[in-house]
Amino acid sequence: MLNSRQFATTVDNGFKVLLCFRAGEPALTNKELVLRTGLSKATISRLTYTLMLKGLLTCDEDGRRYRLGAGVFSLGYPLLANMTLRQIARPFMQQLAYESGGSVSLGTYHRGHMVYVETCRGHDVIAFRPDIGARLPLLVSAMGKAWLTQIDDTLGPSIVATLEQVHAQEDVHLCDARRFNDTWHLAKQEYAQHGYCVSRGQWLADVQAVAAPWVQSIEGEVLIFNCGVPVSRLSGRSIDEFGVKLVEMITLVKEAFDAREAH
Repeated sequence: MLNSRQFATTVDNGFKVLLCFRAGEPALTNKELVLRTGLSKATISRLTYTLMLKGLLTCDEDGRRYRLGAGVFSLGYPLLANMTLRQIARPFMQQLAYESGGSVSLGTYHRGHMVYVETCRGHDVIAFRPDIGARLPLLVSAMGKAWLTQIDDTLGPSIVATLEQVHAQEDVHLCDARRFNDTWHLAKQEYAQHGYCVSRGQWLADVQAVAAPWVQSIEGEVLIFNCGVPVSRLSGRSIDEFGVKLVEMITLVKEAFDAREAH
């Protein structure tokens, strides 16, 4: 909790800086970091200096623009390496990616977004190439909707608060309590009826996607599989066809996962 005496504000501020960097904006100045975090210039200067010493940031030759450093990769590697579901699921994901002509990914929730932890592509569409670490919006992506179907009802208000905070920092307004509750309710209905959730161009106009949850949480994390297909690759087929195939794929992954666990 943010008001807890155990809450380390300096650590939180450091993460605020690291989370400012986005795809398409790999380099930021101190001024831009001040605007995005709301922190003072002096605080940002101390944080960027410290994060550089730790290898989490690097600086351009002119000393004005910062980029994420290689140390960020080392932070995430233990998590990815120990997530054995990724390795077990990958061949099944790749097969469905080839069948659909789209991308099949595995992701989880982080701070108002869904984040890919594994992805396989069955196409060469340059404009649609999701990768590990890529973020998806919670309320309009199939993966986000599927995640909502698996969470405790008491978490709604805290998720809304997080979404409003994150969107304010990104200078957009995409969430309020009513929209969140409407999306949550419809996602649960859709999942109960079909076993998966659908996004028919709600996030990317030229991509349709389906998503379904993994059958159990792993170390407290709810993981979601999705399959996104460019509309041009559907060739008259319904995305629901791949919703069914995605659920079948998860069943096969579960059998392989249980067999490995048994040994």
